Amino acid sequence: MSRRIALSVAAGVVLLGGAGAFALAHAGEQPPALADGAARYTAPDGDRDGSLTFATDVTASSGVKSVKVLAWPQDSSFAEKGLTEKDMVAAESAVCKPSGEDTARCTYTVAVTGDDAASSPRGAWHVAVLATDENGATTLDTEAADFTVR
Repeated sequence: MSRRIALSVAAGVVLLGGAGAFALAHAGEQPPALADGAARYTAPDGDRDGSLTFATDVTASSGVKSVKVLAWPQDSSFAEKGLTEKDMVAAESAVCKPSGEDTARCTYTVAVTGDDAASSPRGAWHVAVLATDENGATTLDTEAADFTVR
């Protein structure tokens, strides 16, 4: 094999190896992914409080740092102006437990008192979720799940 061909082959192998390493590194930098989000609302009944429970699976190759959850009525200012990551800063955190290699099952539960229910708008509500991975990448889903307050 001539020296020129050997150098060309070696350069090609290095180039392809570098491109593959770049592709793998880039794949590891994907933002968190949300899946299987579901909300369950139970209205208060007499002296018994109700509750809102939301759960979702979050996948992040670097690990899940935090998951913020915000329930909002469809007939609110968020519907008009859109919900942003900045709006989610003060939202409450979900509790996340590992459920796979890069996945965590995150659950948020809050009690709903009779007074809460009486002062809440009736109708459709949405649950917004902001997931942040250990590298700081974020994913915002403004309508990860829906429920109805009657």
